[in-house]
Amino acid sequence: MTTPMTDAHPGLQVRGLHAGYPGRPVVQDVDLSVPAGHVAAVVGPNGCGKSTLLRTIARLHRPTRGAVLADGADIWKLTQRQVAHLVALLPQSPRAPEAVTVAGLVRYGRHPHQGLLRQWSREDERAVRDALEATGTTTLAGERLDRLSGGQRQRCWLAMVLAQHTPVVLLDEPTSALDLGHVVDVLTLVRQVAAAGRTVVMVLHDLASAARYADTLIAMKDGRVVAQGPPQEIVDEALVKELYDLEADILRAPGDACPVVVPRARG
Repeated sequence: MTTPMTDAHPGLQVRGLHAGYPGRPVVQDVDLSVPAGHVAAVVGPNGCGKSTLLRTIARLHRPTRGAVLADGADIWKLTQRQVAHLVALLPQSPRAPEAVTVAGLVRYGRHPHQGLLRQWSREDERAVRDALEATGTTTLAGERLDRLSGGQRQRCWLAMVLAQHTPVVLLDEPTSALDLGHVVDVLTLVRQVAAAGRTVVMVLHDLASAARYADTLIAMKDGRVVAQGPPQEIVDEALVKELYDLEADILRAPGDACPVVVPRARG
């Protein structure tokens, strides 16, 4: 799989972000800086605010305080349409129209670029073609999405996000319900997307996968970032205990010393 190259961008900055719901704060005082070409993985226990953080960055949830800058622009000073040119979000459980084909799904990624004075163009066609090629789904273009395997469908959803051509890409649990082989395929593609100059922030449940594929690990608990940095530097027994109340051994993978988390049996 190959990914078309894009120009470099400033990346993503989150400053003093607070977000939540009436009477229930969820994200508290979060600061992040993820440059273009980097992958950041957000990890932490269920309910710690990971998805709310992504939705707030995507301008789908208004913060109570703080700022989000995508490609140098404050997203809350822009229209939703303008933000759709800067940030693309793949949610946990995306839904597609019934009987949509793969090509039809990927074309949805170009909707932010359409308007009364801007109809479907060769540029849009090229963006769809490049996204299909990048995700290895060109041969599936005419197939119905609902007839594909889970791994194939996830690559098609990623193609739709890539077709949106945003400098910032947000992925909420992109490997959920996938087998190990498809997990590796999807996360390898994520690395290729970043190598093409985009900023990728993804939520992952699997700490080992996050440590393997992310440049920066963002560990959250109770709505706050409790650790942030390169996985090789911050993943240790104490962090696993703090996040998951779990005793674990941290081994180092041969070759690159990537941390491997081996949980200890309880009791």
